[in-house]
Amino acid sequence: MPEEIEVDTDRLRETIDEEIERKEGPLLRWISLTTALLAALAAIASLRAGSTVNEALVLKTEATRLQAQASDQWAYYQAKGIKAAVTQDAINAWTVAGKAAPAALATQAARYAAQQDTIRDSAAVLEHRRDEQSHEADELLEHHERYAAAVALFQISIALGAIAALTRNKPVWLGSLAAGAAGVALMVLASWAPGGG
Repeated sequence: MPEEIEVDTDRLRETIDEEIERKEGPLLRWISLTTALLAALAAIASLRAGSTVNEALVLKTEATRLQAQASDQWAYYQAKGIKAAVTQDAINAWTVAGKAAPAALATQAARYAAQQDTIRDSAAVLEHRRDEQSHEADELLEHHERYAAAVALFQISIALGAIAALTRNKPVWLGSLAAGAAGVALMVLASWAPGGG
């Protein structure tokens, strides 16, 4: 039986790996650097997305509280209206009977009408504040959506960066950079738009 010829493949493999590292080392370093930067930007965008949605929820809660207060004011307005109607009916009853109504009834009716005006104004102010809070919350939710989309683009760019590093494929890395640039653009748009923080 002939003896097998031993070829030192370990040394050959090391030489090939060293050559690959020498030629592709800078690409891997750049891929690693940009992927780390994109991960940091993804973390920032994620924090901003969470912050804007939390602010929006607080504002929506406040708008709901203001709506409840406005509804209470409108119920109070209705109650004063009923009291004014009952008082006016009493005045009418006196008039139908051919007698003068007590002055206190006319004073009461006027007081109820004045109270209704004040209550109506108060309810309108509460509704206006409710609308402002709700509108601001809606704007924050739009910013949240932009930040969330930026986070998704950053995640895609990070995944492409990992694929580029594993395959040492420069076009995939460039795709990673493009997705990251789109994420940066969305993040900047969300930050610079009115109410974006």
